[in-house]
Amino acid sequence: MIVSSHSYSERAHYCLSPMAQNIFQLMEDKQTNLGLTADITHADQLLEIADLLGPELCLLKTHIDILEDFTPDLPQQLRKLALKHRFILFEDRKFADIGNTVKLQYEGGIYRIADWADVVNAHTLPGPGVIQGLAEAGRKKNRGLILLAEMSSKGNLMNAEYTQQTLQLAEQFADFVIGFITQHAVSTDPHWLNFTPAVKLDESNDKFGQQYVTPQTAVLENGSDIIIAGRGILQSDNILSTARLYREAGWESYLRRCER
Repeated sequence: MIVSSHSYSERAHYCLSPMAQNIFQLMEDKQTNLGLTADITHADQLLEIADLLGPELCLLKTHIDILEDFTPDLPQQLRKLALKHRFILFEDRKFADIGNTVKLQYEGGIYRIADWADVVNAHTLPGPGVIQGLAEAGRKKNRGLILLAEMSSKGNLMNAEYTQQTLQLAEQFADFVIGFITQHAVSTDPHWLNFTPAVKLDESNDKFGQQYVTPQTAVLENGSDIIIAGRGILQSDNILSTARLYREAGWESYLRRCER
C-alpha cells in the first residue's frame, strides 16, 4: 500500500500531532528524509558522529542504554546538536509493558527519556495501555510515539493481522502517535509517518537475519517516508560522503513519488 503523492509540507496540514507536523515540515525545509541508527557504545563517538552527520539527517536514532559511559549531561549535549543541525532525536526504546511501568520507564530512571527524546517507539502487544501510559508522560512535553507495525528481521511474528490491529490502536491516539516502524505503508491516510529501518544502498542480509532494502525500494515501492540507515553508513570508509549518497537516494525517490 503506497501513501499519497502529496508533499511532506502538504501532509503536515493533516496531522493532529504537533511533532508529526514538525517532522514533515523539517524534512521539506531541509530536503532530507534520512535517519541514522547510531548503535554506538561510547558517548564521545556518538556526539562526534551526530555533529558531523547532523546536517544530512532529519532524524538520529539512539539506543541510550548501550552506552558504556553514559552521564546525565549527555542527553542535553545531544539536544544542543539536534537544535544546531535541526534533526529529531528518536530513542529506540521499544517499550512493551503495562501502562504504569512504561510511564515510569519513559519519564524516570537514570535516562529520563521523556526530557530529551522527541520521539520514542513501542510494541502494541500489551494493548492500548502501553500507549496511554506513554501519552500521559509525553503529551505534556509535545513528544511523539511511533508504533512497531512491521520489523525487518527474518522470522518475526508481526503478521498482517497484527499490523492492522496496530493501525487501529494508533487511530485512537492520533494526537500522540505519529506513525509506524514498518516495511510498507500501512495506511493511505496522509498524516501517518512511515519509518523504515535496515536501509542500505544494496539489498542484503546479515548473519542475524536482518533484511535490508534500498532507499528506492523503501520509498518508491513500499511507501516509506523516512529511511533509516546504520551500518551501511557507519562502516563505510568515509561516513560523511556515504551519508550524502543515502540522503540523495532517499530524497530523489521522494521527489519521484511526488511526481506520480
